[in-house]
Amino acid sequence: MSLNETPMAERTHIGFFGIRNAGKSSLVNRITNQQVSLVSDVRGTTTDPVRKSMELLPLGPVVIIDTPGYDDEGMLGSLRVGRMKEVLASCDIAVFVTENDEPDPSETELLDLIKARKTVCVIARNKTDRIEGGKVQAASDMTAQGFPLIYVSAKTGDGVEELKEAIAKAASDGAKKTRLVADLIHKGDTAVLVIPIDASAPKGRLILPQQQAIRDILDAGAISVVTGVEGLCGTLSGLRKDPALVVTDSQAFSKVMKIVPDSIPLTSFSILMARYKGFLWEAVEGAKAIDGLGDHAKILIAEGCTHHRQCEDIGTVKLPAWLRGHTGKELEFTFTSGHGYPDDLSAFDLIIHCGACMLNDNEVRNRMAAAAEASIPFTNYGTAIAHMNGILERSIAPLINP
Repeated sequence: MSLNETPMAERTHIGFFGIRNAGKSSLVNRITNQQVSLVSDVRGTTTDPVRKSMELLPLGPVVIIDTPGYDDEGMLGSLRVGRMKEVLASCDIAVFVTENDEPDPSETELLDLIKARKTVCVIARNKTDRIEGGKVQAASDMTAQGFPLIYVSAKTGDGVEELKEAIAKAASDGAKKTRLVADLIHKGDTAVLVIPIDASAPKGRLILPQQQAIRDILDAGAISVVTGVEGLCGTLSGLRKDPALVVTDSQAFSKVMKIVPDSIPLTSFSILMARYKGFLWEAVEGAKAIDGLGDHAKILIAEGCTHHRQCEDIGTVKLPAWLRGHTGKELEFTFTSGHGYPDDLSAFDLIIHCGACMLNDNEVRNRMAAAAEASIPFTNYGTAIAHMNGILERSIAPLINP
């Protein structure tokens, strides 16, 4: 990712779904005006999800994803459908592509799955160029699905602009309203960001939540002051007035709390990210389950990215050590990264997720929903760390009725 490129998690993810040979790949190529996907008359040409990051007017930065057909068959076909479902779990918008006026059984099943996921959807009735006389039905069983219906032809381009506009409207209707930090401060305020530079810090750069916090503070017309833990005392004493907010890395929270007076609001990047992703209060509730863990309790520690793990990695080294120390129990851990989140969560007693800065909101919501469905407590790194250190109440105080 270049320095000026929109992060993947902040792009609108648009997935194209349907049965084999509905024209998904052709429509993706037509909308992007590029040969993103291989196209042929052979059913099941697309065997793996194909992703393309681009600017799509009038929407802006997006990720376009072509997927295998939902009705694929055989052992490999079943695996492909599984990959398609993974894409659906992470999409902001589903474009359901069909050449039928009435959904066949596989299409009905897929539409039901989209509804169950509560994914925003637009139906693209494709291949209108094949309809005798060029006329289409004014209404069909597809309209009964409750989603916008656009008639298109990937071959001729008819209706493609209307489809883009429908996708943009759907994205606008479901647009995120939450800010990372800007709604906690006012124009002209100062926000101090405490960023430890230790062995686990990436060399020569800031991690994404830190970058996003700086940008959001600037967008609010406020002043961002960045320091390390060692320089925090001098930074605070050098300011003409108290900062409106101090944000720190979760691992340094206990040290920073001793430096920052109680009169100054204090929170962490991880807790801000949990609020931004929409699961903070579930994470606060889930952290309480740490105290009730017994011997050999099974804990899933999930990360959204696939970074190189270092000797002091927070997910695989520090968190397990802190959890064992806090509970005094012998605990069992399972670690996942990237999109490799388990389908079956029933074996776990607790799920602790990273800040999810590399996952889009829909994928995070689906992970949390899967945990809730399995009655598994769900929290994140920063909230768990704050709970174990007895500082959770102070760290969430700035976020209550901001």
